[in-house]
Amino acid sequence: MREVVGSNDWDSYNAKHAYIIPMQSRARYLIVDGHSVIFSWPELRKLHARRSSLAREALLKQLRDYQDWTGVHVVVVFDGKGKKVEAISDPAEVQVFYSRSGQSADAIIERLASKYAKRYELVVATSDLMEAETVHACGAESISPDGLRALLMSAGRGSSGIRSFRAKSRNPAA
Repeated sequence: MREVVGSNDWDSYNAKHAYIIPMQSRARYLIVDGHSVIFSWPELRKLHARRSSLAREALLKQLRDYQDWTGVHVVVVFDGKGKKVEAISDPAEVQVFYSRSGQSADAIIERLASKYAKRYELVVATSDLMEAETVHACGAESISPDGLRALLMSAGRGSSGIRSFRAKSRNPAA
């Protein structure tokens, strides 16, 4: 006669022999169009009018804090004036790129999105609608400068950053 294993027996077998396979999540990156955000936030625009480096440093400070709080890698791209693209960062720091003269920060951001959106979870902060459409076509997401402000504020209150912002943006009543 065949023995039928009841659900309780099966459950106890599973509990004894179960193991968890850790899911590999994709690394998360926030790419920020630096001047787009600076000119969208009144307090940074005011600092920029006094001295552009003050506005850049104030933005970088907030983004550095966000990176430290959430573990999301932050990349900031500014329009530059040099002969080549400059990258400035230390291993654990926010990555900063300056475009070369005649090239916009948008071009660098779009290139980053097209190259890395399939490999990493990318969110681009910009006020430029064309840039937002382009990064969406590459598989990245975008948020506005106001959305970035909300993201930074929620992270400072101990929220989970990009994921919690997405949930709110998909369900505005939440």
